[in-house]
Amino acid sequence: MLVNILIFLVSIIPSVLIIIWLNNRRKGDLLYRKSCKSALLRGIISVLPIIGVSGLFFIITTILRATVLREANVLIYQAIYKFIVLAFAEELVKFLALRLLLKKKINPYSWVDVAAYMVIIGTTFGLLEDIPYAIDSSPIVMLVRGFTMGHVGYAFIMGWFYGKRLYTGKKRFGVISLLLPFLLHGIYDFSLTPELIAVNDNLAVIGVTMAIVDLVLLALMIRFFKRSRKKEFYNEPIKLDQPARSYEERK
Repeated sequence: MLVNILIFLVSIIPSVLIIIWLNNRRKGDLLYRKSCKSALLRGIISVLPIIGVSGLFFIITTILRATVLREANVLIYQAIYKFIVLAFAEELVKFLALRLLLKKKINPYSWVDVAAYMVIIGTTFGLLEDIPYAIDSSPIVMLVRGFTMGHVGYAFIMGWFYGKRLYTGKKRFGVISLLLPFLLHGIYDFSLTPELIAVNDNLAVIGVTMAIVDLVLLALMIRFFKRSRKKEFYNEPIKLDQPARSYEERK
């Protein structure tokens, strides 16, 4: 038991470091750090609606299994649960948490700020989600979850594209900011379904591939925040009350 607790604590170190790193991006900017704390709080609160959705889905599927979908393949239930509850609902809740944070207008925010807030929300959400998973997980699974950090990568995609949507004024980037993380999240969760692996052991390669994708997203996130310091347009305050210029013009 003690070993599992220690391994869990080790597994959450990368996530904690990311939150600290992003919070300290602009040490002298108190308003920015206040927004980061608000993002952290919203990441914690975001877990609550998912608990409610999961409970409601359990009740609905129990009824459906006993009635109209009694003969349906178990993979159908898993697909619905992994894509709708675990993927879409979670990404939607985090997306709304970001939207509400930006509406508070604590301080003028830039493209890179939007990405940072979203990553903090996603990282915090992932940290809390890891707690119940750690109860029944093996040490290897805890370490893999802790160091691939899917929620961090998906949050980075969401924050980057939503920041671009606000920066350019093009609504299609807002759609991508929700749709792409949802699809990646759903594929990853569904790829780990035991019933899917039971169909063919070779399908396990999907889960391995998605874990690699998560690591690539982490690398891209770190690269983005480091390079953004040298790109003025990433740090330019977004003014929503002015006509949006094209991405090329603002560069």
